[in-house]
Formats: sequence, C-alpha cells, structure tokens
Amino acid sequence: MQLCNLLPRRFDFVAPSTFFPEKHPWMDKLQVLQKLAASEKTSARIFKALADPPTTSLQRLKALTTGGLPTFIDVGNSFGAPAIVEDNIMHQLVKNGKRVVMMGDDTWIQLYPEHFNKSFPYPSFNVKDLDTVDNGVIDHLLPSLHNNDWDVLIAHFLGVDHAGHIFGVDSTPMIQKLEQYNKILEGVIHTLRSLSKPGGTHENTLLLVMGDHGQTLNGDHGGGTAEEVETSLFAWSPKAPPDAVLSVLDHSSCNVDLHGEELCISTMQQLDFAATISALLGIPFPFGSIGRVNPELYALSTGTWVNQTMGTDACTSQNDLEAWMRRYAEVLCVNCWQVKRYIDQYSAASVIGFPSEDLQYITNLYSRAQANWSASLRFTCSSETGSQEKLKEGKGSVLLQQIDAYTDFLQNFAKLARSAWTEFDLWSMAIGLLLMILSVIIQAYTLVKLNTICQPSDQKSASSIIIRKLVFAFALVAIRAASFLSNSYILAEGRVANFLLATSCITSVWHSMVKGKFSVENLVFLLLNIFARFGIEIGMSKQLPAPAITKDHSVSTICKIFGANSCNILLEILPIISLAFVAYIILKCLSHAICQSFLKYFVWCGTIVSYVSIAFHWASETALFSHAGIVQEFGRSLAPRFVYAIGGLSLAISVLYRIFSTSDHLKMNKRITILAVVMLCSWSPTILVLLGKQGPFVALICMTGAWCIIKLQQKCQRESGLSVADPVSVIQWSFLAVCLFYLTGHWCTFDGLRYGAAFIGFDHFHIIRQGLLLSIDTFGVSHILPILSLPFIAMVWYNTTSKDDGLKDVILNNVTQVFLMYGLVTAITATMTIICVTIQRRHLMVWGLFAPKYVFDVIGLLLTDLLICLASLYYN
Repeated sequence: MQLCNLLPRRFDFVAPSTFFPEKHPWMDKLQVLQKLAASEKTSARIFKALADPPTTSLQRLKALTTGGLPTFIDVGNSFGAPAIVEDNIMHQLVKNGKRVVMMGDDTWIQLYPEHFNKSFPYPSFNVKDLDTVDNGVIDHLLPSLHNNDWDVLIAHFLGVDHAGHIFGVDSTPMIQKLEQYNKILEGVIHTLRSLSKPGGTHENTLLLVMGDHGQTLNGDHGGGTAEEVETSLFAWSPKAPPDAVLSVLDHSSCNVDLHGEELCISTMQQLDFAATISALLGIPFPFGSIGRVNPELYALSTGTWVNQTMGTDACTSQNDLEAWMRRYAEVLCVNCWQVKRYIDQYSAASVIGFPSEDLQYITNLYSRAQANWSASLRFTCSSETGSQEKLKEGKGSVLLQQIDAYTDFLQNFAKLARSAWTEFDLWSMAIGLLLMILSVIIQAYTLVKLNTICQPSDQKSASSIIIRKLVFAFALVAIRAASFLSNSYILAEGRVANFLLATSCITSVWHSMVKGKFSVENLVFLLLNIFARFGIEIGMSKQLPAPAITKDHSVSTICKIFGANSCNILLEILPIISLAFVAYIILKCLSHAICQSFLKYFVWCGTIVSYVSIAFHWASETALFSHAGIVQEFGRSLAPRFVYAIGGLSLAISVLYRIFSTSDHLKMNKRITILAVVMLCSWSPTILVLLGKQGPFVALICMTGAWCIIKLQQKCQRESGLSVADPVSVIQWSFLAVCLFYLTGHWCTFDGLRYGAAFIGFDHFHIIRQGLLLSIDTFGVSHILPILSLPFIAMVWYNTTSKDDGLKDVILNNVTQVFLMYGLVTAITATMTIICVTIQRRHLMVWGLFAPKYVFDVIGLLLTDLLICLASLYYN
C-alpha cells in the first residue's frame, strides 16, 4: 500500500533548523518527522525535492503524475483545469486494478474525474478558508487507515497554502497550521505502526509526506526562485528494510537535530517521482515520463529488499545489497527502455525535435548501457567470492557501473529536455513580431500626422519645443524598454520606472531653475518620488507577507517606540482616517466638477455609501466587532458587495448620462471633466476595497502625482502658449502607473497575483466573478484608473469663459493625441518585451521570469487598447 500526504510546502517546514544559517518561528514545528528521520535511519528519510518551474499547483500536480516537465501554457488552466489526457500514474493505477482513495483538494477530481474508487473532494479556491479542506481530510483520513479497501490513499491538505497566501509564512496562522499537522501526523504514524505487524494491513505500506512546490516568505508561488522550487518529501516505511539500505542512502548532507541526534537529508528531483512510484507499485511507467527511479526512495520500501531469485540465470546466492542492486538495475533497464521509446516517438512526430548532435549523443549513451547489461549479469554470477568483493569495492562493482550507465543516460536526457524541450516556431514568432513593429510604426505615423494637422498656424514656430519633448520622452521609453533584456532589470522594473520618473522630474526642476521660475509642484513631485521609491521597495520585497499595513510591515519600527498596544490601535485606525481624507478630497472635487443636480446627488451619495462601507469592512476585521458576529459578518461579506454594486450602478449611470444627456450648453472641458469624474468615482471604491488597507495611501500618492503632472503641464502651456498635448506628461503618467503597480505589492510573475483580493466579500469560488475581481485588483491602479483619467492632462489652459468652437476642437484633438501617445508607449514596451523574450528564449529564467513578463505585458497591451477605445467613445 502507498499513503501520500500532501502537507508542507517549504523545505524548512520539515528540515531541522540546524541545517539553516538562521532559525525562524515556522521551523521545527513538524517534530514527529524529524524524530523519525533521526531515530529510524533505515526506514525514514527527509528529502529536499526540487520542482521544475512554473510552480503553480496545477502544473506541479500534472508533472508529478505524468513524470514530464511542466508546460507554461498550463498556467491558463489553473482556475478550471480540464482532465489530464496524457498517460499518468493515476491512469496506470486504474488500468492495473489498483484501488485509489482521494480526500482533500478538489483539483484532483478536475484532473482525474474517473480514477478514484472513493473521493472526498472539498473546494480549494477560497484562500481565506484555512480549515474546510483540512477538516474534511481529518474526518476521513484515520478511519480510512483501518480499512483494507485501497492500494493508494491521497490526502491533500491546503491549510498551509492558504495561510501563506493570506498571512505569509511568518505568521501565527501558519505556525498554528504546522502544529496541527504535526498532531495529525503523529496519529497517522501511530496507526500505521500498530497495523504493520506481520500479516497486518500496513505491513508493506510506505508513507510519503510531501509538497508539490515551495513558497516565498509572503506565501506565494508560481515562479522559479529557490524558495518556490525547493520543497520537501518525507518517506517512512513502518517495516524497516535491512541495514544494508544505509549503503544506498546519501550521507553527504548530515547534521545534528535539536536533540543532538544525527540526521541526514537527501536531494531528489520531483521529475523522478512518477517513475519511482510506478516502480514501487509495480505499474508501467507513464509514456511521457522522463524521470529516473530514485535509488534512495526506492530503497526505503521494504518490498524492494525481498531476497529472491529473478530470472532463469539469476545467482543462487546473493546478499541483501547485491540482490537489491540487481533488482534496481533491472528496474532502471525498464526505465531507460521506456524513456528511449518516448524519445524515438517524440523525435519522429515532432516538427523540430531535438538537435541531431544531442540526440546522437543520447542514443550512444543508451546503446552502451544496453550492450553491457547482458555481460554485467553474467559477470555478477561468474564467481562466488570475487564478485562479492567487487561489490564491496563500490565503484569497481559491475552492477554499480551498470547502474551508473543507466543513470548517466537518464540524467543527460533530462538535462537536454530542460534546455531544449520547448519548440519555438521562429516563422510564426517573426510574423507576430513584425506585426507588432508595424502597429507601432502606424501609431507613431498617425500621431505625427494628427499633430501636424491639428497644430495651429500661429504655433508652427514652437514646433522645436515639441520635438525636444518628443526626443526626451522617447529616450525615457527606450531606456525602460531596453532594460527588459536583463532578468535583473525585469525584477527591478518598479525601481527602474521610479528612477526614470524621478529623472523627468529633475529635468523639469533644472529647466525651471534655469528660467528662475521654480514652482511648488516640482518640489512636491520630487518628494512624492522619494516616498514612492520607499513604497516600491516594500511592495517589491518578497521578504514581506501581503502588501498591507500589518504587524509585519516596516512600520513595526514605530511600534517599538510607542508600544505594541498603541501601535496596534494606530495600525487599525490610520487606514480609516486616511480613507476619510481621500473621501473628503473626492467629494470636494465632485462639488466643483458636476453641476447637474441629479447626477451630482447620485454620485455624491454613492461615493459616501461606498467609502462608509469600505471603512466598516475594515473595522469588522479588527477586534472592535469580535463579539458581534452578525455585525462582523455583515462587514466582511455584505459591505464589499455594496461597494461592488454601487460601482456597477454608477458605471451604468455614467454611460447612460453620456448617451442621453444634452451637453451643448457646456464647454467641452467642463463636459469631459464631468464624464471623467463620474467614471473615476465609479471605479475607485472597488479598487480601493480590493487593495486593502494600503489603498488610501496608494490613492493619496496617485492623486498627488496626478495633480503635480496636470499643474506642471498647464504651467508649461501657459508659458509657451502651446495648446497641444505634452508627451513628457504622458510618459510621466505612464511611469507613475508602473510605480503604483509595484507599490501595491504586484509583480510581473504569477506569485505576484494577490489571490486573496479575489475573495473579498465572497467565500465561494466562481471563475468569472473571482477572475474579474482578481483582474481589477491586478490592473486597477496600473491600467484602469490611469487610462480613464488621461483626459485631465489633455485639458488646455484657457483664460476666457466664452464659448469657443475652436477650443472644443483643440480639446478633442488633445484627448485623441493623449490616448494615442499612451497607447504608443504601451505598444513600444510590449514590443520590446516580445523582442527580449525572443532573444532570451533559451535563457535559464525564460519560464520563471521572461515568459510571465511577456504574458503580463501582452495582457496589459490588450487591456490598454480596449480601455482606450472605450474611453475614446465615452469622452468624444
């Protein structure tokens, strides 16, 4: 029997803290595993299991069961995965009459809908729910251990994954979960031990406690960092193998645990898991498996040490180690044959396949290994004493040499597959790239042509100013785009954008000082860049949990000064006070912007109710309403839904107002201002509630930056007399949006998605609803709000109150130019990303960093184009 528990995520959840330079609170919580590994060295072992990126749950489960490398395209199926059609160990288990029982994460049912004799699935996408899945597994796990109606039992816990996503690794809920798992494992091990006597139910059972991927300190995963790819696997056999197993196990990484007992840790590739489990259960290897049967994990199973003759030419007298090595060599022989069969069929069917030189090298390795196999079998039985002496010599053993030959073949092919597995259709890539470049050229030509047509004749002499601004703006965009060639600069994209934004600000300050007209807006903008830089450092740092104001935030320094109690009260009240200040600013703008009574009344009331609901939602998460269950439930669930509903209704009202209102009596700049304010008031409360308690501070930075950019542009227009859109202001607007993306704790990797935001106001998963909320949270401050507020920087300073048809045309032309400029900046950035990904397609970090960056930028480009089209229809 095989028992598989999917529990821990990080390697340091299982390994003793003595193996690490620094001890952390989450370490040494799974004491039962550490004690077994130290006291029962022949039957228990801790492994560092290395996963292949990307490390989303679906990809890892699929790779674990098929034995292949994860594919990047499967990321798109993470929410609503289709059944796996590739050959896998679950299919082979059913095909060979093995009985499988599953309990826990319902992703297993989606992937393998007809493979379980019994299943107890529980919904897995509510990351705020730490207990439902775990409690369901606990209810069925121990009773199932007493039954003899299964050959493989899978118990998939989710508490540590959800606790990491919501609270981070260094948090009380995470530690409580680990302590709970330790008690569960104690009960499982006690039950297995009591039923493992000769003839008992679990005499030949192997317990595996493993994670499918790692976690960053903020609890996320999906990328290829060491924290995300390093997870743990613990194996224990209730019936101990012979002492000869110690000759197989690795002793290169040993240390003492907290109790002074020596404990050794091995390393294995998760790629080898499917092949090893197949060999242990006696089922065929999955067709697409390219892993190797891991010798240490294979040796821990008692059944592999049964000393019996195999085949007609088997030796009549063998010691335990010799018999095991012979059996393992035979398993590797079948393992290599299966991988070679897959190579041949893949090479025949693939359009591109593997490089001929590499394929020939792999083929030669296999041929040499197979040529020596018959000779090795005859030699091991040719003499009774000589061969045993050679076995003891280690490297001189012919069996060891044969095992090394098979291992060399399997490891070299796995290395080749990792480096050259993906097929790149260079012609299609070139066509797509040319289309992107062509679209950039067309946008740039349209923008230049529009500027030439719309520029008033009396401003032709000022074209040199526009050219200088265009050159400077293009230089900033080109510098940022070129930085995507380096994986280090992609990781530091927020810092790069902030640096370039500060550069444009310093240039403006220098230009103003040369003219002797230094303004307060320049000073405020400079200070804002400094604050934004610190915010980006916090938001981009993976050393922090969720990007919210919590006890783990950097403001904990203040807590040391004022005391813990005062600090906790401050951290609970400060976001609400900041929210009230943001609401005051917005209501003040509403009073001056909207003149129609009905629209003004509706937007005013909707804004007040939305912000009160947000404040009530945050207050319900504090200790203030901890004893008022109904009030707390209303605040946590219904208050955010009020915000969403009011936002949707305001959005509909704004569109209806745009369609049916008669605004001929309004000046064009007044009309566009009303439309923009109503649109922003519709979106901002939803984005704020999704951002969490950091939202008001982000909103203040956003509004202050926008105010500075608008004021500086109007001042420049006033001084130069130009009435055309300023390209530098558009670039600053774009860079500010990028800064806000990283400041709010997002990254262009899949572990940068804040999944918890998708469940604000909801407990159950619905793919459209949660997908929409996650998209709004991800792109709200970086795309939605910046694009919808672009008309503010298109407003022309005009010092008369008379109605002027010429002014209407100028404003409309400016709005069009601003939208085109912003779209061009995004298109240039996305095109350069595509170029960089094409160049770096064989880079070590292509799937962990370059490909996610490509996905985010392409989605951002599509969203930008869509929003610009809709906004152009809305404002014009």
